[in-house]
Amino acid sequence: MLFYDKILSGNQNIACGTCHHPEFGGSDGLSLGIGEGGEGLGPTRLPGTGDNRIKKRIPRNAPGLWNLAAKEIRVMFRDGRLTESNIYENGFNSPAEEWLPKGLSNLLAAQSLLPMTSQFEMAGNPKENEVAGAAHDRIDRVWPIIAKRVRTIPEYGKKFVQAFDHISSPEQVSIVEIGEALAAFMGTEWNSMDSPFDRYLTGDEDALNESQKRGLNLFYGKASCASCHSGPLLTDQEFHALALPPFGPGRTRRFDPLVRDVGLMGTSDRLEDAYRFRTPILRNVELTAPYGHNGAYQTLEGIIRHHLNPQSAFDQWTPDQANLISAPWLARIDFVVWDDRREIQRVRKKVDIQSIELNDADINDLIDFMHALTGKSAHSLPLGVPSRVPSELPID
Repeated sequence: MLFYDKILSGNQNIACGTCHHPEFGGSDGLSLGIGEGGEGLGPTRLPGTGDNRIKKRIPRNAPGLWNLAAKEIRVMFRDGRLTESNIYENGFNSPAEEWLPKGLSNLLAAQSLLPMTSQFEMAGNPKENEVAGAAHDRIDRVWPIIAKRVRTIPEYGKKFVQAFDHISSPEQVSIVEIGEALAAFMGTEWNSMDSPFDRYLTGDEDALNESQKRGLNLFYGKASCASCHSGPLLTDQEFHALALPPFGPGRTRRFDPLVRDVGLMGTSDRLEDAYRFRTPILRNVELTAPYGHNGAYQTLEGIIRHHLNPQSAFDQWTPDQANLISAPWLARIDFVVWDDRREIQRVRKKVDIQSIELNDADINDLIDFMHALTGKSAHSLPLGVPSRVPSELPID
């Protein structure tokens, strides 16, 4: 219920499920999402009007949530800004640093708290609400406000007492329990390990058709996909530069005045990490378009062809290949990075993978294999979208 409840946002107008919805494979179907201030769901979401219109697009593509509770996961976000660590004595190295509360048991629970503090994702703009005001004061002052909102709703208070052994009254509910509840939901609802590929690995030769078998052989052979997309989750959880065409407001170091996205360098502050992004999980990948850290390609064919020759694909890419909701007041910033010729050349030049020659038939076989990574459970989630939430706010 919390995942789909807008009570977790500053203006109570956006929920986790708004940008991570089952209808779009746990994503939102957009290259760059419409967060706080938007209206509606997915590719038909509107950017708002008047004073309530969005002030900025979400800088990165909303990832699917598949298998994020897997024990193998050791890093989150496309730039790796959340890892397990005791550097701040709370179990995590995160943007909240020492202000992240103690008691969170896993990365997914820690991750769930951060969007609530983001101005353009869930918190809202300064002076609009007390959450946004708190976020611009100090990050940890957001969470007590949200926790109080939740626990003072009788239905939520009762459910928390029932769910947590150490909670005997609603007054004890903090943001830690909220994060743990969100993680428990995401970890079970978005768990998917029942694809045709999984059946094939257990010995069912008929689970894949001939095209998919050829695609599998290419994936682990000539196409070299598995050099990065390895292991049971089909990711090495490492960071690689692919020369993906840049656009949008970008995400960089807090003191960087340029509109750009430097990827891992924004976290590590090491020049060699510039433009490197985390290898995505490929399970259920056919459901989570668009592709790339900024959703530069709307099809599997597009992102696969880019991998084959990144710099050539970079040169051929055009802005119409991005799926952006029309917001004329943001048009000036959407592609302004292309006016910075030096930045464009830096992005284009940084490539960590080797070019590979494949014919059209090979590419079609790889696409067919990608379809074989879709789990049966992906089309029938255990709980789905609730018909109502305890706050009685509308559900997207």
